[in-house]
Amino acid sequence: MKILVFGRGVIGTLYGWAFARAGHTVHFYVRPGRAAAYGATLPVSIVDVRPSLRGVLVKETLTPHYVEELAAEHDYDLILLSVQHYRFAEAAAFLGTRASRATVLVFNNFFTEPEEAAAALPRAQLVWGFPLAGGGFAADGTLRGTLFPKVQLGTFAGAAPSERARAVEALFRQSGFGIQPIADFRGWLLVHFAVNAGLLAQVLHAGSFRKLIADPGERAAAMLNVREALGIVAARGVDLRARRAETALFRLPPRVGGFLFGLLMKLYAPVRLVLDAHTNEEELRLTARDALAEATRLGVPTPRLAALAHLFSA
Repeated sequence: MKILVFGRGVIGTLYGWAFARAGHTVHFYVRPGRAAAYGATLPVSIVDVRPSLRGVLVKETLTPHYVEELAAEHDYDLILLSVQHYRFAEAAAFLGTRASRATVLVFNNFFTEPEEAAAALPRAQLVWGFPLAGGGFAADGTLRGTLFPKVQLGTFAGAAPSERARAVEALFRQSGFGIQPIADFRGWLLVHFAVNAGLLAQVLHAGSFRKLIADPGERAAAMLNVREALGIVAARGVDLRARRAETALFRLPPRVGGFLFGLLMKLYAPVRLVLDAHTNEEELRLTARDALAEATRLGVPTPRLAALAHLFSA
């Protein structure tokens, strides 16, 4: 399969690496001038959890194939679109007239209505999913990340997977991933964003993920933040009773939930690595900011997020 990754972000690069390893042709679309700025090589340090629960560390130097132009007609089979949620509208508008016949895998976080956010893209060519991976770029330019054994592929309102979705599923399976299907993908995405917003707001207060994990008070506060943020998605019609598995930790007493969260981080290094490497302060701020803005729009009381607003509203 010939695959175009939109941008050279963490998620796209991690899955692009896995696809290339499985024998697929992978190119990266970057803005004009970025290829020279990025340079010819990219060092990576990837904990690959597919072969082992504890993960296998792979250190390589990649030579990404960058393209700085994308014609309206091209021969890519798949475009992988995964950008920060606040850059999605711009990316969708750009690709809306340049998708050609390719399947567009929307691999993104949202707090807007997902299908409305993707309205500029050709609806019949869309496949929806979410990565189980993460990381960040270190100060020396090395991509440090983790790839987990499954990816999530979703549908809306109980729709059956399309032929394009089945082809994407086959691609992931051939590349060494399992599939976790999600039927109510809208609800899952909104809950996921709310959980992120509550955690990231407290990370800004603590100063870093590592400091949050080390402080029982910060962890407990993060649990309460998430509980508050989940009220926003409930106000948008998401049935939280149907999402009990994803929200169980945050329904516990906050000290208990915070303890279990800290224990997971201590015992399972691959997840801890994802959080430690997640240092994009703009993404942290704008995730919390947009959750608070939605609460304000809906009239949902979120006093904890409001008290932290000085950390992310500037």
